[in-house]
Amino acid sequence: QVQLGESGGGLVQAGDSLRLSCAVSGRTFSSYTMGWFRQAPGKEREFVARIGRNGGSTLYADSVKGRFTISRDNAKNTVYLQMNSLKPEDTAVYYCAAPRTGYGSVSVYDYDYWGQGTQVTVSS
Repeated sequence: QVQLGESGGGLVQAGDSLRLSCAVSGRTFSSYTMGWFRQAPGKEREFVARIGRNGGSTLYADSVKGRFTISRDNAKNTVYLQMNSLKPEDTAVYYCAAPRTGYGSVSVYDYDYWGQGTQVTVSS
């Protein structure tokens, strides 16, 4: 059974930073791309960032490019999302996700396993 667990969310002010973590168990972590998504109240879940199997390939949503950095530590089975220069519009529940087949891109439908989410709230 694949399990994902996010941590690191919280309430911060605009301009602050947060680092989210997602621990993965139940599979060979290094064999799969990993993604971060977010969902604000009343909105659909949206892509934030993804990282390739060895960490060498990353992709970001335009809205976070230059402010967020995705990384992974395959020895710890953990993927991270460093979020800098946070804005009120970044307020959402953040989810990490993993695909069943090994490869995931920007669509929620590419991913089969999801964590429970962690709340990030950015005040102005």
